[in-house]
Amino acid sequence: MFIKSFRIRKPQLILLILAIFIIVVFLSTLIGSYFISLATDEEEKEYIKWVDFTPTASVLEKLTKLDIESHEKEADLQYDWIELLAYLASLYGGNFKSYREKDLEDLLSKLQSGQTMEELTKDKKNYSYYLEAYQAVLSGFIGNYAIETVQENGEKSYEERYGLKAFLPIAKNYSFSHYDDFGNARSYGFNRKHLGNDLMGSIGTPIIAVESGIVEAAGWNQYGGWRIGIRSFDKKRYYYYAHLRKDHPFAQDIEEGKIVKAGDVIGYLGMTGYSTKENVNNINVPHLHFGMQLIFDESQKEGNNEIWIDVYSIIEFLKKNRSEVYLEDTSTKEYARKYDIMLPEMPE
Repeated sequence: MFIKSFRIRKPQLILLILAIFIIVVFLSTLIGSYFISLATDEEEKEYIKWVDFTPTASVLEKLTKLDIESHEKEADLQYDWIELLAYLASLYGGNFKSYREKDLEDLLSKLQSGQTMEELTKDKKNYSYYLEAYQAVLSGFIGNYAIETVQENGEKSYEERYGLKAFLPIAKNYSFSHYDDFGNARSYGFNRKHLGNDLMGSIGTPIIAVESGIVEAAGWNQYGGWRIGIRSFDKKRYYYYAHLRKDHPFAQDIEEGKIVKAGDVIGYLGMTGYSTKENVNNINVPHLHFGMQLIFDESQKEGNNEIWIDVYSIIEFLKKNRSEVYLEDTSTKEYARKYDIMLPEMPE
């Protein structure tokens, strides 16, 4: 009976096996296609690969003033300085050597007449590129904040403001000099280009966090010596501060993973670097190497497709906003910011 029963079910078993085989092949093909699609999407994923940042400090100041004043007055037409900048860049192909005051006046006149930025840029195919690029550079610089103030009776309070909330990387009342040295040749280790701006100053000058963010690097690098890398909260900007002071490079508690606020003291100017051995002064002149990397995709963080911009005009622009510091601890010679700041983007 068993053999007879088995012979009766054999065709059904064959059909079952065949059905299972077809299902397995179908699922394998489906899964394979899915992962191929993922790989293709990754390869075809579009993001900005290069940015030349050429606006001058004077242009940045003009647009900042328009933005801040329109917000402070709660005007019906409130300007967005980055949108204005992107519009002008779309006229000049990103080259602000072509900047004319009349172009800005014409733009403002059109906006005041009721035209929108969307209407004015619908035929400017490069506007969206410049808007995204300049937002990546500048989006953390202007906005709402509250700054600590001290009354005549000594009481402290916070005053709410709208304005520039990014700081020069050199503390207030400390002198420095610089020139536009972006792209100059460097030879230590290998022939390469200088991807930042060197701010010449005195050893021990307190170094300031330009923007709030998370410390992603704090330690020794043979090229930058003692250095700090801070990532903005929106992940678009990576600030690089290098050649910090020998023996005492970092401010207290600075370590990877720490959250810092714009205006905080993060370290001290020095001349370390150009050595595989830690804590060595091999830089000829004391200075801060300051750089800004833009990151539109995480593959750009480290590799052959990094984007570093010329920050010379940004340094000139930020001279108007410097963080005042004081000697907090005479035994450790630690400095701290004098006036605290409250920022809406800070994690609670």
